[in-house]
Amino acid sequence: MERAMGVLGERSSVVVLREVFVGVRRFDDIHRHSGVSRQVLSNRLAMLVDEGLLTKVAYQAAGSRPRHEYRLTPKGLDLYPVLTALAQWGARWYSDPDGPAVQMVHRDCEAPVEASLQCAAGHRDLPVREVVPRPGPGALPLS
Repeated sequence: MERAMGVLGERSSVVVLREVFVGVRRFDDIHRHSGVSRQVLSNRLAMLVDEGLLTKVAYQAAGSRPRHEYRLTPKGLDLYPVLTALAQWGARWYSDPDGPAVQMVHRDCEAPVEASLQCAAGHRDLPVREVVPRPGPGALPLS
């Protein structure tokens, strides 16, 4: 978790990813939608590209110089459930009295989407208290 937060820990990183997830891909558009300063945005985009979450794709509008847009990589797309869970948590605890500004819905039926926990054996919608951390294969022995 610590390593992941090293990439996502800055508020602006999550804000930039949110914009790209909703289809905002060009620097000026991300800047306008996110409110992140140009310098911070430039730094975050470079870091997200370096980390392999985004890739730069060249484009050129008629009569202007070549530019880049930013697209999610498979590694970046794997963050969608994380951002969905974060949005669900924020909607529960930080929404305005009228409700959340954005809802995650299933494209086909428009039903709200909820993040949930499930195990590899197929048990779904596990209560939080039934999920516990255990040392993984990369764990270092305690000294």
